[in-house]
Amino acid sequence: MSHGTPSLLDRLSLNQETVRQWSLPELADGCARAGVRGVGLWRAPVQQYGVTAAARLIRDAGLRVTSLCRGGFFTALDPGERAAALDDNRAALDEAAALGTDTLVLVSGGLPPGSRDLPGARERVADALGELVPYAAERGVRLALEPLHPMYAADRCVVSTLAQALDLAERFPADRVGVVVDTYHLWWDDTVGAQIGRAGGTGGAAGSRLAAFQLADWVTPLPEGVLLGRGQLGDGSVDLRWFWERVETAGYRGPVEVEIFNPALWARDGAEVLAEIVQRVRTHVG
Repeated sequence: MSHGTPSLLDRLSLNQETVRQWSLPELADGCARAGVRGVGLWRAPVQQYGVTAAARLIRDAGLRVTSLCRGGFFTALDPGERAAALDDNRAALDEAAALGTDTLVLVSGGLPPGSRDLPGARERVADALGELVPYAAERGVRLALEPLHPMYAADRCVVSTLAQALDLAERFPADRVGVVVDTYHLWWDDTVGAQIGRAGGTGGAAGSRLAAFQLADWVTPLPEGVLLGRGQLGDGSVDLRWFWERVETAGYRGPVEVEIFNPALWARDGAEVLAEIVQRVRTHVG
């Protein structure tokens, strides 16, 4: 780490879904008490609370919104469905701007019913990015394309590798479309180290595609299926420190967001979960 770079714990952010049991005010208060200064938010609970009120709540707690999740779902074949998806993404960009975050996380969408055309679906993702880039630029928000583990390719995300995400992102300016490195989704890929380097680029921060870095572990057997099976940091197979070192070497200096979907964590006291996360980050990440 270079001199003057904030430490890992200074950059730590808690994704809202990691402590789903907390209301938005509880999230703001709990993070402030724990000294965690970043939060990653999700659209549904923010909409329920009110976007303007949520922005004020987070700001008054001395926190910042590191990302908003999620936009995307671009792969429909029906023109009406595609138009509706683009409208929803424009609304998501408006919400991100109102919350003061410059990062909207995108999940691309899966195969339409009856389709087996993965390349065609990915091309529709590129088309949608092209539609949204000017709107995002006007609002000062970067589109952050997240590759998901291949087990999601059919129903949720046809972008399965960091290489595929970069192939799409590189059609657009680096400050407009970036990528998300999530350890849960990418730990298995033996090319991911080289692709993180590729995402870092050669032009310093201005040329980097690294828009977000998220942490979760992989435990087997998956305790709650593919969606809710993320493990607490240090409980599984992911070399979290290796990922941290790679994104640091690639020049990433942004937030480090812990995003774990796990009902066992949701059943516990939120403050206890957060304290455990901070301890696990110290032990297993950096």
